[in-house]
Amino acid sequence: MAKQHAWAHSAHPRSPSYLFFSVVALSFLSLIALLIYKVDNFASQTKTIVGHNLEPTPWHIFPPKNFTDESRHSRAYKIIQCSYLTCRYAATVGVAQPSEGLEEERRGLVSSRTPPQCPNFFKFIYRDLEPWMTTRISVNHINEAKEHAAFRIVIVEGKLFVNLYYACVQSRLMFTLWGILQLIKKYPGMVPDVDMMFDCMDKPTIERARVENGSLPLPLFRYCTTEAHFDIPFPDWSFWGWPEVNVEAWDEQFKEIKKGSQAQTWLKKIPRAYWKGNPDVESPIRLALMQCNDSNLWGTEIIRQDWAEEAKTGYERSKLSDQCNYRYKIYAEGYAWSVSLKYILSCGSLPLLISPQYEDFFTRALVPKLNYWPVSNIDLCRSIKFAVDWGNTNPSQAEAVGKRAQHLMESLSMDRVYDYMFHLISEYAKLQDFKPVPPSSAQQVCEESLLCFADDKQKEFLKKSAVTDGSSTPPCTLIKRPNPNFFTIWNDQKRKIIDNVKDMENRANAAIT
Repeated sequence: MAKQHAWAHSAHPRSPSYLFFSVVALSFLSLIALLIYKVDNFASQTKTIVGHNLEPTPWHIFPPKNFTDESRHSRAYKIIQCSYLTCRYAATVGVAQPSEGLEEERRGLVSSRTPPQCPNFFKFIYRDLEPWMTTRISVNHINEAKEHAAFRIVIVEGKLFVNLYYACVQSRLMFTLWGILQLIKKYPGMVPDVDMMFDCMDKPTIERARVENGSLPLPLFRYCTTEAHFDIPFPDWSFWGWPEVNVEAWDEQFKEIKKGSQAQTWLKKIPRAYWKGNPDVESPIRLALMQCNDSNLWGTEIIRQDWAEEAKTGYERSKLSDQCNYRYKIYAEGYAWSVSLKYILSCGSLPLLISPQYEDFFTRALVPKLNYWPVSNIDLCRSIKFAVDWGNTNPSQAEAVGKRAQHLMESLSMDRVYDYMFHLISEYAKLQDFKPVPPSSAQQVCEESLLCFADDKQKEFLKKSAVTDGSSTPPCTLIKRPNPNFFTIWNDQKRKIIDNVKDMENRANAAIT
């Protein structure tokens, strides 16, 4: 019996239990599910340069960005890859860095070359930074400025770190950061460590009138400022391209505009004042300008720009190079300052500027009757007509003013834009009384991570505007700090010229009536 029992066991050995493998497989699948959940959860909390998990700025509301063109998992993978892995990977497999000896040799070559003197308007760097010249800037000032900022830029040892607070409209943030990366590449080892709060929307916020006696204004960078604000102007994103409206990077766009401006001689250009733009941006000036659209009565041609329709036709009807066949080009501010000014000035037409309130970094070089004609926002249509009549009566003078405006913009090459950025950041960094350190929540941003997030059209624009190599010449030489009265005298002189033009206009109108 015992033998029979033993035989039964040997004839039917116990089969391997699948229970263990089932438990292992189930545990593995659970681990994978947990990992996917953790990755999705982590990605859902990661803020990105294209606007993932960021709300629009509360001081300038715009439709929030949606990313419905990709699945939740693919979106999470892209966020993790581009935000955390790309720069690290690029650092390990990227182009080998030059040896210390070669780098020293390159710096010696750069330092041995005599740079040109910076343009005169670079002096305004001192005015923009004047509030902190004596007391300097503390880390507390930086932290307090966060209330008005969309993001924070920290540069340490040539690496760019960004802390994101709010989303920026369209691709402004991406192209602004790209510009800073190109600056670092153009002048390797020369851009100082710095900590900057930045807002990417249009209107300045640090009002002079609200700064109490003895207290310091908060240091905040943006694309424009006014006489009534302390905001520090910085070159805007469109210098590296504006893909949403098909505007090329600055050097290329200027060449196209200048070429278009040469298609006709001055006398063959249409003797009217031209404006094409979007009036629906909470701009009283642009709405008033729409009422001046009468070529017979006011000598104007005013066209409403519909960007949605332009996109459908490939922007064929909105090429900036095709809009220089008028003798006069009108500039009207939008919600605040407008990037359109540099393209208007580039045409070689007589620029008609309607009482601009805002200024960006280079418009301090504008002088009425020298490189533009001032138009009053009071009795606007009649003021435009006076400018047109004056230009048609004095064609050689009008043409000369337009040519000087074009020459100004030609002198504002990307080399000079980078030089302005370099000197502004350098002078600002000197005022900081602390060693910049990236916040723990900041992400490193490199060219590869920007391109990782960019769509196909953005990549095309970014790559075309890239700096190919470090500069063989140093930045232009910054003019020494001018007499404190310089800026007051400068503004007074410009105001006198504008008043003189207004007197001419009033006398002409009085003679008619």
